[in-house]
Amino acid sequence: MRTFFDSSALVPVFYADHPRHSVSAWAFLLARREDSFCALRTLGEVYAVLTGLPLRPRITGADGLDVVRQIRDRLTLVSLTETEYVGTIQAASATITGGAIYDAFIARCATKVSADVLLTWNQRDFTRLGDHIARLVRTPEEFRARESLG
Repeated sequence: MRTFFDSSALVPVFYADHPRHSVSAWAFLLARREDSFCALRTLGEVYAVLTGLPLRPRITGADGLDVVRQIRDRLTLVSLTETEYVGTIQAASATITGGAIYDAFIARCATKVSADVLLTWNQRDFTRLGDHIARLVRTPEEFRARESLG
């Protein structure tokens, strides 16, 4: 199964006090580079969120860099070409405005690698991108329940 991680599914992995830490970490620990992916831009999102949290002690830049390394070790990074990037904007322009375009870029990366599942805690952000994306979207909790059955 080809699994694609959104930043919302990765941040809790590296923040042990997050209420969704356990189930998100479970999904991440199952990941293998050959069939698990995230968008290149997700590295920046995860770094920004974790190092920006108002925690004591703070998550330092060095800690954030270690998180980036761990994600790179476990997931294959996916980026869009210039043509894919502009094409995503063109395709989305009829229905998507504002920051939702970033979700469209992530969804495009997921379809680029033929992902079977797009893991996110922000389902609504992705299901509004159309049925072809909505079919991929699962929370890590739903993913765990599905994997336990099958």
